[in-house]
Amino acid sequence: MPRHAGGADVLTELRTATAVEHEQVETTLGLMDDRLGRDRLVAVLARLHAFWTAAEAGLDAWAARSPADAETVAWSRRRRAHLFAEDLRALGAEPDTTALPELPAVEDTDQALGRLYVLEGSTLGGTFISRHLATLPTLGPDVRLGAFSPYGAETGAMWHAFRRVTRDRVAAGGDAGRVVGAARATFTALAAWCAPVGAPA
Repeated sequence: MPRHAGGADVLTELRTATAVEHEQVETTLGLMDDRLGRDRLVAVLARLHAFWTAAEAGLDAWAARSPADAETVAWSRRRRAHLFAEDLRALGAEPDTTALPELPAVEDTDQALGRLYVLEGSTLGGTFISRHLATLPTLGPDVRLGAFSPYGAETGAMWHAFRRVTRDRVAAGGDAGRVVGAARATFTALAAWCAPVGAPA
């Protein structure tokens, strides 16, 4: 397993460094709540759609500057803002991008991988969220949401590929501190952006 100069695995560092913010976001969104209603779900999806729109804009700018690195991590397959928009429409709501969070610029591939750690990591728990949402009577049998589990049966493979690229980047001289710093900044911004939704009562 590749290690950077400090000896620690960068994926372990990422998980440890973002644990508090990760839990804060999960608690605030409350997507595993058995009493989750359609209105609250729409409010959550609207916040996530706006956040992903802003986060992906920064990654698109990075990809334009570093197309080879973007191709290595399969960035074109990892966009999800459009899926949140489709889910909102499936629930009878229109996505709105007039108000977006202000996120730090993605200056290089290390920072891009840090941001992607947050966006891609959400697909793991997203498979459980997707299954849970399918059981809620408030959504009805005809509503199938796609943003939380965008890769379906390929979720594990896509996450494994991201982990491999990140570890390879650090092993080849990438700055693990910049990767972790960008992940923390992204998670902090996500927590702050979702806070107005309020945790479930």
